[in-house]
Amino acid sequence: MGIIVAKFGGTSIGDGKRIKKAARAVVKEYMQGQKVVVVVSAINKTTDDILEIVNRSIGEAITEKQMADIVSMGEITSVRVFSSTIESLGVKSEYIDPHMDIWPVITDSNYLNAKIDFAETEIRSREVLKLLDQGVIPVLCGFLGKDREGNVTTLGRGGSDITAFLLGHCLQAEEVIIVTDVGGVMSTDPNKLQTAKKLDKISVEEMRDLATHGAQVLHPHALRYKDPKINAKIIGFEHGDLSAPGTEIMGPSKDKMLRSTTLNNEPISVIAVVGEEMLTKVGILAELTKTLQDNNINIYGISTGQNSITLFIDKSVADAAHEILHEVVVKNPDMSSLSLGREIAMITVNSQDFIDTPGIITKITAPLRQNKINIVEISSSQTSVVIFVDWNDGKRAYEMVRRVLE
Repeated sequence: MGIIVAKFGGTSIGDGKRIKKAARAVVKEYMQGQKVVVVVSAINKTTDDILEIVNRSIGEAITEKQMADIVSMGEITSVRVFSSTIESLGVKSEYIDPHMDIWPVITDSNYLNAKIDFAETEIRSREVLKLLDQGVIPVLCGFLGKDREGNVTTLGRGGSDITAFLLGHCLQAEEVIIVTDVGGVMSTDPNKLQTAKKLDKISVEEMRDLATHGAQVLHPHALRYKDPKINAKIIGFEHGDLSAPGTEIMGPSKDKMLRSTTLNNEPISVIAVVGEEMLTKVGILAELTKTLQDNNINIYGISTGQNSITLFIDKSVADAAHEILHEVVVKNPDMSSLSLGREIAMITVNSQDFIDTPGIITKITAPLRQNKINIVEISSSQTSVVIFVDWNDGKRAYEMVRRVLE
């Protein structure tokens, strides 16, 4: 049997009854022969209460080092309660917090948003393996780290999720299980739409984009530590069973790195459709895209302006698309004309770090400006930037952008 890393969020251990249910779920897996490592967040609302007290008593005078030390009390308390609950069920357990020599997660000294020293953490994780070999269930604080001087640090947003996947990687776990207040990843926010359905599976790439755009079930930073060889799932705490079905997180795909730069192999053509105040007219974009869909023509990108819509498509089908869309334009009084533009190259840059990197577009485009390469169009999301340049400039621009990412 392999190693399971089970992370319990603050809501899933929100009171004594839930803590006991969570501990029983862990013991059940242990009794079936599994080695289980537990990661826990602060008990529900504990950190909020601590922060309110700090704000009222100290305010802005508090230092980052003091803040990290104080907010760590939530997790430091929850590991003790959880570990003791496991022992009350007849199984040996030990809690591990940053004040102990065997604490594995080592970071720099950026107290409130620490960067993990991955190599050192891998070495220190061997102490956790020793406990597992002795039949002990280790319970570790999520969210927390320790610098080389022994000071407590915090991992920032999504810290407990990061701890779980980081330990899963370092311990070569069989599975990482995220236990939360929802039964898995939903098709949309169930608080907004009652028709939301649980997904059985989701890829790392989809999960990262979903989390980046506001889904609260898992923080995207944690997924950088998701090993494709390790199973992972999100389940609801109400089951009280770590083997309960939830949403499996698949991947990442071996061909999809968390940081990548790609250049489209073939030229892309630009078709621009113009009309007065097109953005105020309902259905214009739908009519254009539906027409291309009906003719099996893919769209790589869309750019909209007050009086224009620009479509980016394969050069190989550009002439056909031009003719098809012309028929739409001449029949619709809200569109006046269209043009088939020059050949362009598409450079796609992906990185989950973009969301926390101010000025990333400036950094990527600066070398293009310095080398007098014109950008035809640019689009971005929180994890990717797509740049369109003249086809003849494509390879040069790609190399410049790739060097920036590296």
